[in-house]
Amino acid sequence: MSVIREKIPEPLAGERLDRVVAMITSCSRAQAVALIEACAVSISGKAISSKSYKVRPGQRISIDDELLRMTVEQLGDDSVKFAVVFEDADVVVIDKPSGLVVHPGTGADTGTLVNGLLARYPEISAVGQAGRPGVVHRLDRGTSGLMVVARSQRAYIALVEMLAKHEINRTYTALIHGELKSSRGVIDSPIGRSLTNATHMAISPAGKVAVTRYEVKRHYAVPVVATLVEVNLETGRTHQIRVHMKAIGHPLIGDDLYSRRRVAGIERIFLHSSEIRFAHPVTGEEISAFSELPRELSEFLEKLT
Repeated sequence: MSVIREKIPEPLAGERLDRVVAMITSCSRAQAVALIEACAVSISGKAISSKSYKVRPGQRISIDDELLRMTVEQLGDDSVKFAVVFEDADVVVIDKPSGLVVHPGTGADTGTLVNGLLARYPEISAVGQAGRPGVVHRLDRGTSGLMVVARSQRAYIALVEMLAKHEINRTYTALIHGELKSSRGVIDSPIGRSLTNATHMAISPAGKVAVTRYEVKRHYAVPVVATLVEVNLETGRTHQIRVHMKAIGHPLIGDDLYSRRRVAGIERIFLHSSEIRFAHPVTGEEISAFSELPRELSEFLEKLT
């Protein structure tokens, strides 16, 4: 039996077990409850069948990974639409629309990108991690653009290693609040879960290494002071660009999670995965994929001067 093992961090102290399982596995709350009721979740070696059990920091939680995978395999949904930029027997590069959740999780049992991928490429159910089959890296729900997905286990293993070695070049286009004075720069600050809000990430000395490079493309002054930047990730932490830009005083336009500033005329975060370049994990062929800004973002830019 394959088992997911984690140590309960301090920010989750006192949280219900079903919520903790959902956060750790990125499954839905309903799936988390099903796992708990099936005695597939243990705390410090003891199976817990109560979804409302309150966890304590430092406890060891174990989750049956195989049972989780079985619940996800049944979730193929061919109504989920996404563009395919490149595909072969091992790799798919897709263009994700804004608003599409990448994998089932809290509040999203169906209708995710993974559900659509399982319908189109059912073989990925055995690839990668349970709960997020084939997924090499993620994009936030509101973020649009390019993602790499593995269709084979050999490709998945190689792509994850390439990602860790910074051998997958990922470029994003972002519009941030304010006038960024420096034409280019590097933000090198570790990111971890916020100590005050378990759903937020934050700069933290105890967090994981996170490095973001940016280059200014254009400044705007009317009707809002803003800067268009091209961003390259050396690491891939949750909400990395959003957290790093907020940390230097320039949160992303449309980011209602990390900024209270509101801008009329835009209903989503201005963040788009515009380019991905990497060597094919099996053939070694150079793969380059590009994605233009979605219409709602390009039309918003046209209104700025």
